[in-house]
Amino acid sequence: MRVKSVLVATLATLTLVSCSSGKGSGDSGASGSEQLTVGFITKFPVDFYDTMVDAVKKYDDQHADVEVIFGQGKSGTDDEGEINTIENMIAKGVKAIAITPTSPAVQTALDKAVKAGIKVVLVDNDIPGWTAKSSVVATDNLAGGKLAGTWLAGHLPAGATIGILQGRVGNPSLDDRVKGLKETLGSKAAVVAEPATDCDQTKGLNAAQDLLTAHPNLTAIYGACGPPIVGALQAIKSAGKNPGDITVVGFDASPDELKAIKAGDQTGSVAQFPAKMGSLGIETAVAAARGQSVQPNVDTGTEMVTKDNVTSFS
Repeated sequence: MRVKSVLVATLATLTLVSCSSGKGSGDSGASGSEQLTVGFITKFPVDFYDTMVDAVKKYDDQHADVEVIFGQGKSGTDDEGEINTIENMIAKGVKAIAITPTSPAVQTALDKAVKAGIKVVLVDNDIPGWTAKSSVVATDNLAGGKLAGTWLAGHLPAGATIGILQGRVGNPSLDDRVKGLKETLGSKAAVVAEPATDCDQTKGLNAAQDLLTAHPNLTAIYGACGPPIVGALQAIKSAGKNPGDITVVGFDASPDELKAIKAGDQTGSVAQFPAKMGSLGIETAVAAARGQSVQPNVDTGTEMVTKDNVTSFS
């Protein structure tokens, strides 16, 4: 195994790690092209982003002409950590950065990267209106929200009420998941509250507890991301309710969600494909760095997961 260098960021919030193994002349991509150093930055350590990183590490292992430096923040709101690692990658001379941006607040740092000649590919989340990006490789989050809303509209009883656990308010992708839900849910259920959770499990638990206290006969809960829904399931159990008393639909189909769907505790979730995001994200970044034409938008797809099809996702 060939161990790459470990880069320590100037802020304690983030560490950049470049790692790979087993690259050789027979590996895919070892065609004599100049080796590129590219960066891959994810928000924080949860299963969704771990899966994405694993896919990029696999790509890195298989391509001797590419060196990937990895960076990760500490939370879904760690703008400072991402800004810090972008600046570190600029200093290291990467030719491209693929990043899951925490929010539009990182745009200024990404502008610095583009000014330095670095191609930027946004993964998982877009920064709407920012024209300097080379591509967006992500779920169509509006379509995913519509998928959830359509499913709920077909399964909720008349007069239903629903609480929406938002992610990080102002994050375009997370906001689209709520917007899409409302567009197709229509008047099928009355929205009683929309607390923000920052995609945090504990905040999701607290928000769901507040929802159940204020609305003890709540029909459904929808979450714009996975961790708050796991927290909501804890709140439902603590309130003494049985599985099925409340229809619970999440977004991510994380391993914890899939386990809950199998057990009958959670009703469903909108599945994303993080491994596909990772592999297509890094491929697009490398292609852009080499001057090749790339698509401005790459949709990595969504699918509704319920107990009927959950086994095909695990």
